[in-house]
Amino acid sequence: MFIEPRSNTDKRKGWIEVICGSMFSGKTEELIRRLKRAKIANQKVEIFKPTIDTRYDETEVVSHNQNSISSTPVSSSLNILLMNGDANVIGIDEAQFFDQELVFVCEKLAEQGTRVIIAGLDMDYLGKPFGPMPALMAIAEYVTKVNAICMVCGDIATHSFRKTNDENLVMLGEKDTYEARCRFCFNEGMKV
Repeated sequence: MFIEPRSNTDKRKGWIEVICGSMFSGKTEELIRRLKRAKIANQKVEIFKPTIDTRYDETEVVSHNQNSISSTPVSSSLNILLMNGDANVIGIDEAQFFDQELVFVCEKLAEQGTRVIIAGLDMDYLGKPFGPMPALMAIAEYVTKVNAICMVCGDIATHSFRKTNDENLVMLGEKDTYEARCRFCFNEGMKV
């Protein structure tokens, strides 16, 4: 029996969406919103997060205002390729904590026809590009930068200011250790 090959118009098209910004800007909230809408549309959705992120829950992706969605923690971005099943939509939270292979993984998924939605910090606590996020933003079809409100002056915040002297690049924290700050208040705080 001969089966005619699918035409290009029949192929499922994939793409990459990146949601980025500072702490407390609503990145995870937006990720959860998009993933829940995909589920409402009866799309098969898989969500992944780095195993290091245990702030609110071991397996759930949880926003600062406690919205959540079930996810699979993975220690390496390559595991996402192995565990994605036949999902139409893949969500990835806290992308800055993954290795650089995440860029390859996301490109591969998009080439296979998957919608990939990534959320993560675009800058670290020093105001420098964070992990694979700059490369992901460069290859994405859609980039959404969300802003917080500066916890010092009330302007638009784009930076995550660390309130402790810990110099480790990766330090999980909440409002006790981080503040969203505008460029000016961030730079003033870094002088101290």
